[in-house]
Amino acid sequence: MKWPFSYYLIPTTGEQIKLLECLEDECEIDVWNARKSKGAFSVMVPDFLQNDFEETLTDLQLSYKIIVEDVQAIVNEERNNNEKAPSIIEGKISFEKYHRYAEIQEYLTYLSVEYPKLAYLTHYGVSYENRNLSAIHITTGGEEPKPIIFIDAGIHAREWIAPAQALYILHELIENKNNKHMIEKVDWVIIPLANPDGYEYSHTTDRFWRKTRSRISKDCKGVDPNRNFDFHWMKNGASKKLKSSTYGGPCPFSEPETRALSQLIKSNRTQIKLYISIHSCKQCIIYPFGFTRTPPYNGDELHHLAERVEEAIHKVNGNHYDIGNSPVILKKSSGSSRDWVYGVAGIDLSYTLELPGGGTRGFDLPPDEILGVVREIFAGIKVFHKYVQLKYCY
Repeated sequence: MKWPFSYYLIPTTGEQIKLLECLEDECEIDVWNARKSKGAFSVMVPDFLQNDFEETLTDLQLSYKIIVEDVQAIVNEERNNNEKAPSIIEGKISFEKYHRYAEIQEYLTYLSVEYPKLAYLTHYGVSYENRNLSAIHITTGGEEPKPIIFIDAGIHAREWIAPAQALYILHELIENKNNKHMIEKVDWVIIPLANPDGYEYSHTTDRFWRKTRSRISKDCKGVDPNRNFDFHWMKNGASKKLKSSTYGGPCPFSEPETRALSQLIKSNRTQIKLYISIHSCKQCIIYPFGFTRTPPYNGDELHHLAERVEEAIHKVNGNHYDIGNSPVILKKSSGSSRDWVYGVAGIDLSYTLELPGGGTRGFDLPPDEILGVVREIFAGIKVFHKYVQLKYCY
């Protein structure tokens, strides 16, 4: 699909916002950066819908401006720059490029071989296209079970900065001796790439592909894995349209990727004390629930911890992150991993960490901005770790 146009909109009425949400569901437009605190939307529109889209905006008296006239040109430039950047050499990982699936697997294998008493590589399932779903378990051992911080990334294929962030966390915990204290009393399970099929497809074919790659119909592929978890599935904020980027699937856990992830979490549920799912590009810290504005029973705890995390992140580069549940700061959604972890697996500290966007103000954060983002987020991860250690380690 060609994505030549990107628009900047500021809807001023509820009717205008609802129409944008309806167009995202019914048509093949892509709405980015819909943060309520900003009041602005970035919308990407394929070439064949441009005239109809602009006519609709005019009818609604919704002013707009085109911020990118050729999205594909930017995508091509990003791909060229990424290919020129250094890759993994003798186990040394670069944070100046986005690594492909094979490179990520190579680095995970390197960690498990180079640090066998610390890093355990497990394959917890296989994807629809038979790629390994891999996790690293970091532990220093001991007789007593330790609390686990569980992190996954790359559930949404196009959010390339998310796997990069997970890889940076692995690098800092395992290879940086200055962070030794972070692994002594707390174990970690980290999944850098929870949707490898979609991720590879976003590298080779469609940069803005979001879903899995399972066959849904004769001419349609993919389910939004973050609308596919069996907790208030399809209640709101998920689409029944097969071609929608938020299509929730024919049934809960229809995807091998979501089934495998849920099984891994369930098998460790008594030890997991904190769950973090890394996404982009909304620049916010989200806690349950996505389907209702009503906060969970420990909403105050979740919010106050997020505030401390945001404060630490802000000190690094001066970036601010919105805090709250999805209906308050973004929009309603259901069937997310975050809500399922909280509501079904029973893990009281459950978050979605939305990293910043870039480039066309969307998912295409330029490779030369990776390091700045992953460093500031790791400052927040340190706060999460300290909280878990103080609360659960005796």
